[in-house]
Amino acid sequence: MQTTRLMITALVTALAVAGCKKKEEAAPVVTPAPAPSTLPRTMPTDPAITQMPDPTLASTFVVRAIELGSAIGADNRVTSPGTTFRPSDTIYAAVASDGSAASVNVGARWSFQDGQMVNEASQAIAPTGPAVTTFNISKPDGFPVGRYKVEVLVDGQPAGQSEFEVR
Repeated sequence: MQTTRLMITALVTALAVAGCKKKEEAAPVVTPAPAPSTLPRTMPTDPAITQMPDPTLASTFVVRAIELGSAIGADNRVTSPGTTFRPSDTIYAAVASDGSAASVNVGARWSFQDGQMVNEASQAIAPTGPAVTTFNISKPDGFPVGRYKVEVLVDGQPAGQSEFEVR
């Protein structure tokens, strides 16, 4: 009987000790914050270049600037920048972008001071880093004098704009 009591006491003690143990808590999962952009952030000194704000969304394609001018080079960059043009000028908008995507539709919507549509065009691109996409407008008999605007769209969504004048 002594042995039975001893076994029952040992069993009760073992159960009591097992019931008192705390469950181990799992370590919290920490998700690292995304790395900040390593692209240089520069502000334009030329009024013909409209700098786009740094996006806060995690996008792989962003418009960095819209450059206006009356001539472009082989690299599609504006070589003769300006925001004031003659009625007979061809007016270029060079859209500087960065990022990569399988396909992005970049568009330009040109309008006259009263909102009248002058021209709208788009290009499908497959960027793999910095790129420049150009658009232009011209009118053989000359543009009416006044204020104009070019809006840049990315996949149909506004991505920036720049204003200019024809004198």
